[in-house]
Amino acid sequence: MKLRVAFLAAVTAILIVSAAGAEPLPTAKPEQVGLSSSCLERVGQSFEAQIGRGRFPGAAALIMRKGKIAYFETFGQRDPSTGAPMTKDAIFRLYSMTKPFASVAAMMLVEDGKLTLADPVSKYFPQLAKLQVAVPATDAGGKTTYTLVPAERPMTVQDLLRHTSGIVYSNNTPNQHVKEAYLAAGVDWRDVTPAEQIDRLAKVPLAHHPGTVWEYSLSTDILGRVVEAASGMTLSAFLDKRLFGPLKMVDTAFLVPKAKVVRLAQPFATDKETGKPIELLDVTVAQKNDAGGAGSAATTLDYARFLQMLLNGGQLDGARVLGRATVAYMTADHLDTIKPAIPTLQPGYGFGLGFAVRKGAGVNNTIGSAGEYNWGGAAGTGFWVDPKEQLIAIMMTQTVPGPAQRLDRALFRHAVYQAIAD
Repeated sequence: MKLRVAFLAAVTAILIVSAAGAEPLPTAKPEQVGLSSSCLERVGQSFEAQIGRGRFPGAAALIMRKGKIAYFETFGQRDPSTGAPMTKDAIFRLYSMTKPFASVAAMMLVEDGKLTLADPVSKYFPQLAKLQVAVPATDAGGKTTYTLVPAERPMTVQDLLRHTSGIVYSNNTPNQHVKEAYLAAGVDWRDVTPAEQIDRLAKVPLAHHPGTVWEYSLSTDILGRVVEAASGMTLSAFLDKRLFGPLKMVDTAFLVPKAKVVRLAQPFATDKETGKPIELLDVTVAQKNDAGGAGSAATTLDYARFLQMLLNGGQLDGARVLGRATVAYMTADHLDTIKPAIPTLQPGYGFGLGFAVRKGAGVNNTIGSAGEYNWGGAAGTGFWVDPKEQLIAIMMTQTVPGPAQRLDRALFRHAVYQAIAD
């Protein structure tokens, strides 16, 4: 019996490391890395319950501890239109889980000496110099009015990395003047060329003076334009050469090739709550720009390789892409007393250079350790890295964007942490 169990464990390990054709990652039984196998069953139970409630058609979940994959399971369907089951080599639209890629690209260029975090963005795009800020005030009748004033200082590369640039997302910002200006000028990350994106942004005001307020935004998309200007390459080409290639992330790209389209995870056709069609980014056709804030797709295993590189201090399997001190700097809080404009940033978290960073074990209503960093994507993906626990956790789904994803991630988080047994 023991030989049979050992054989099955070995087969499972082989399937884990080869499912997506990616470079193998070490595997271990949960107990070998301080996790409880019986407690980890709750992870699957949680995903199955969410699938049963119609939250999403399928999911993949991966947990690494102490450098080894201890749990990698799939649930439900990869494509509800055909009934195809979820697979470990499924490719997911990452949306904002693209942001850490672009942030790492920028820090590579910092290490190369091709840019600094103090550089004004206008050094690379002069049209973004002398921007104005739409400052709100309340008149005697209680109505909000806006006054345009010159920005107190230029936005910097660091501002782009930590979302303190004054740039916004038009669908989220509370600044009505800026929202209307973005819509009128066509400021967006979709359906615009890199040049159009910058030129349109130059025509609208900022929502805040740079460096004064945290507001989640198009900043990382503009960071991608800075990477292109500083490197002389498109963002996708730079990432292929400097990040995806060295880390052997073979299924990560801004364009899913025809041969891999069959592996693309799909959402339900319509949203259960509203009855409206669910329309996600079409990553099977080339976009007008490489959107550093939202445009890539990847497998669960590829993203695990990226996160293990960060947890290792910038290297994986002999390939070093960042220095250890650079990773430590990126995953430190860069906000201090700077407050968020909207509650995208959760209580107890600051923001580093590409990630939310937990400031203490308490405050937030989910379990975690000080120094943990995380982010998620609009279509239902999410990750966190807990250096204290030597833990990486990734969940991948494809569903309608919305606040319900916060609960999905919290359920996964609690299921993972309760399984720690050492």
